Amino acid sequence: MPRVNLSVAGAAPRSVPAGTPAVEVLPPTAPNGLPVLAACFNNDVVTLRQPLSVNGTLDPLTLADVHGWRVYRWSLTFLLGMAMHEVFPGRVFRVRHPIGGGLFCSVDWRPEQAADIAGAVARIETRMRERVRDDLPVACIQVAYAEAIANLRANRQLDQLHLLAYRNPPQVTLMRCGDYLDMRHEPLIHRTGLLDRFALTPYESGFVLRLPAQEAPDRVAPFNPQPHLIRIYQEHISWGRILGITTVGELNEAIATRRAGEVIETVEALHNKKLARIADQIGGQPSRPRLVLIAGPSSSGKTTMAKRLMTHLRVNGCQPFMISTDDYFVGDALNPRDEQGNLDYEHLHALDLPRLNRDLNDLLAGRPVHLPRFNFHTRSREERPDAVSLGGDSVILIEGIHALNPELTAQVPRGDKFLIYISALTQLAIDFNSRISTTDNRLLRRMVRDNQFRKHPPLQTLRRWPSVLRGEAHWIFPYQHLADAVFNSALDYELAILKPFAAALLNEIKPTDPEYAEARRLSGILHCFVALAHDDVPGDSILREYIGGSRLDY
Repeated sequence: MPRVNLSVAGAAPRSVPAGTPAVEVLPPTAPNGLPVLAACFNNDVVTLRQPLSVNGTLDPLTLADVHGWRVYRWSLTFLLGMAMHEVFPGRVFRVRHPIGGGLFCSVDWRPEQAADIAGAVARIETRMRERVRDDLPVACIQVAYAEAIANLRANRQLDQLHLLAYRNPPQVTLMRCGDYLDMRHEPLIHRTGLLDRFALTPYESGFVLRLPAQEAPDRVAPFNPQPHLIRIYQEHISWGRILGITTVGELNEAIATRRAGEVIETVEALHNKKLARIADQIGGQPSRPRLVLIAGPSSSGKTTMAKRLMTHLRVNGCQPFMISTDDYFVGDALNPRDEQGNLDYEHLHALDLPRLNRDLNDLLAGRPVHLPRFNFHTRSREERPDAVSLGGDSVILIEGIHALNPELTAQVPRGDKFLIYISALTQLAIDFNSRISTTDNRLLRRMVRDNQFRKHPPLQTLRRWPSVLRGEAHWIFPYQHLADAVFNSALDYELAILKPFAAALLNEIKPTDPEYAEARRLSGILHCFVALAHDDVPGDSILREYIGGSRLDY
């Protein structure tokens, strides 16, 4: 009988019969005491039922691992879908967006259910826990295309039928648990008994599916509502209703029926409308703020948003003036270092805060100022020869990761400041219980931009990304609630545009790279989209910041 050699968790290779499932090779519990949920086989995430048919490396995944945590989250939404199908058959539910400690889910309740949402949610949670105690097997099955269509139609999973309308595989992969079938897009746990850490909390007209955090996997994360983000998500969901596009299948249909131009125009018009409202909000205050601070995570579109906002401010009679915080870098000799001893350019004190505050107050007072300019070749700051003076109708704009941090402009009175938070909070979903992460959206933007304009290989972007996320968690997210306005830069059509750029880049990541699992996962998301040419994307679109062809100067 053929055999394969496996190195398990870094140990010396050992021989096992070819085709042995991963569950028979890995222990049920990892050294950290957590249950093993899935495996990483040759740098690819696989279910524990995966037959091991080639030589390679095999590592256990738990809730403490980023890929293991994703498997758990996806598996919980599968369990939720099964419970909804059993308790409230025919009711449409959707996994919408993250909310502190979990995922917000909406339900098309019947009137009697809407009158007692807490009771309805309790029934769903009870059924989920029953299925966990039953410890049912979760199997990945291949069925013929026609059979998949028939099963999904019988279960009234119209969103998944819509997704298949523009795909034609001879076989379709479905996940089965008991009589429940679902089209999944990432590996799941192999039995329901592993999904014992969750809670459902009624919230507004739906509920929050709470799960453990990766950094505290032993308990369900506390519920921490974030009303400012909920408002912007709800606004974008309403935009999706205006478009008639809330899932990838609906977007694919618009592209296939040649309505893409209409979609692009409508989405961009919604962006312009929101920017105009923010400009009106700035100019409509009794004591107009004269310093506008714009912050957001990587690849949220801060630069383009700031430039477009300047146009709307001019329409309102203001004279916008942009200042770059990069020009206030202290230089490498004084720059803080991270725990590894590397220069930390994302640290707040990489900036000369006293100089920045002094210059801002002088400018706001009408005094002439010689602004600095940071020379990235010499890694030092220089003085501009010409002084700048601002009039009474001038508004200073600053965009950067620290813009909402009160310490950045501590010497400027709060009444003189208007704070804007920007992020790409996509409402578009693959299907009703398979959402597209905001973080994934931004990562694809950044990968394309880094390659287009900085010639960075995709592997470099993927390796840098975890550090970027840590910096955002430390320097940006703690201050987002301070914003006077929130701008959602997500474009419901953008992944169809990014697909031709990003798919080729992701194919450069090979199974020998540790980042291969991430590349495979992102490729799977893009595979759901019908590609769209970028000809109709306006020259001032936020998307042009990443794909090129912008008519704005950067």
